[in-house]
This record gives sequence, C-alpha cells and structure tokens, in this order.
Amino acid sequence: MATEYDDRSPLKTSEHAAATEGYRDAPPGYTESENMFSNSLDDRTIRRHFIRKVFVILGIQLLFTFGLVCIFTFSTDIRVYVLKTPALYYSSLGIFIFILLTLTCCGNVRRKHPWNLIFLAILTISLSYMVGMIASYHDTNSVMITLGTTVTVCFAIMLFASQTRFDFTYCYSFLLVLSIVVLMFGFFCIFFYNHILQIVYGSVGALLFSLFLAADIQLILAKHRFSLSSEEYVFGALMLYLDVINIFLYLLMIFGGDR
Repeated sequence: MATEYDDRSPLKTSEHAAATEGYRDAPPGYTESENMFSNSLDDRTIRRHFIRKVFVILGIQLLFTFGLVCIFTFSTDIRVYVLKTPALYYSSLGIFIFILLTLTCCGNVRRKHPWNLIFLAILTISLSYMVGMIASYHDTNSVMITLGTTVTVCFAIMLFASQTRFDFTYCYSFLLVLSIVVLMFGFFCIFFYNHILQIVYGSVGALLFSLFLAADIQLILAKHRFSLSSEEYVFGALMLYLDVINIFLYLLMIFGGDR
C-alpha cells in the first residue's frame, strides 16, 4: 500500500543565499505556531551534524524495514501467518496514520527528545509490518529485484540531487498537484484494473516520489535557496524514509506482476 504525504509548509529562504547575512549564535527558539523551515543551517558544523543525524536515523529505519521484508519473503511460516491475520495489517495502518499525523502536526512532540525518536520508532515498526505483508503477496524473485532496484535508484537520486545545481525545492507546488493526479489515477485503477494500468500507475508513482526524494535531499543538505531547520532532524528522516518506501512499493507494482 503506497502512502503519500502532502504536509508541505511554506518555506523560508536559507540564510546562505544572502551573502550579507550572518549566522546567529544559537538556533532560534520554537513555538507551536512557528514554521518548521528556517534559515539556521548556514554554519557548516551545525549542518553536518544535522545531516549526519538524519542519515543515521534513515539508515536504521531502512535496515529494519527491508530486513523485515526479507524475513516475510523468505520464511514460509511467517508469510502464511501474516496472510491469515489481516487484522494486524489494519491495526498497523491505524497506528501509522495516528503517529504520522502526530509527528507532522505537533511540533513540540516532533522536536522533543526522546519522544520524537520513540514516536518515529513506532511509526517505522508499523509501516515495516505493512510493507512486509504487501511483499509477502509477491514471489521472492520479484521482491528481491524490486529491493535491488530501489536501492540503486535511491542512491543515484541522492547522488544527483546533492551535486546538481538545479533547485528541486522550487518544485513542491508542482509535486503537490502531481500527487493529487496520481491519487485520482489510483482510484481509477481500482474500478478499471488491468496489468497495463498497473505498470503505468507504478511508473508514475515511482517517478513522483523520486522527485520528492530529490527535493527533500536538497532541503536537508541546504545547498539551495530553501532548507530545513536544524531542529527538524526527525522530520527530515521521516520525509526521506517515506520517499524510499513509496518508491519501493510503486516499483513492486511494476515487477510484482498481477498480484
């Protein structure tokens, strides 16, 4: 089941875009009404520390998720049990939606250690179970091909987004509109399903979240006009994690066959 998130607050310009402005001695304080996007990443030490935390968290999330996918795929007993207990899937879905809304809408929870990491861990476990269950409906070869393709594609996108001069962070409005189009296309495919539509839908969805991944990478690296606040390392890891998982699920539609 592919998930999409559209909570994109208006961005402020990053401070390094203006040569006449300097970095303040300490990151600005936050209130519940303040924007999660700010200009506090001009200092290289703060930026590197922020990027390191985001990618360490992301790496742990992906290792856990894809490890669970491999267990669900290779273990016949676990696969049979998971397929016979759909209630666990719907419970995980409810937990995932609740935690996602909490982390997205509640800035105090999202920035308060260790509750932000606890909530993120619960979200990762619930989404990992759902992804593992979806993967268990497909044969092992399809899942492994999709997994390898996802790793290759995401690594290439991250490398490209970190090196290119093109600013993908300007594309969020376009991506939001494209997300609505993909959502409507998904409803259409439910009522008029065939294998060709599944491949097309999977390709468009994978392209959409590949663009989201490129934009989110640049938002975290703060090499362009817009940047993510240094306090939002949990939100940054969450954005990248959802991008990668959605790419995997849409690619699974392409390589998974008529499942």
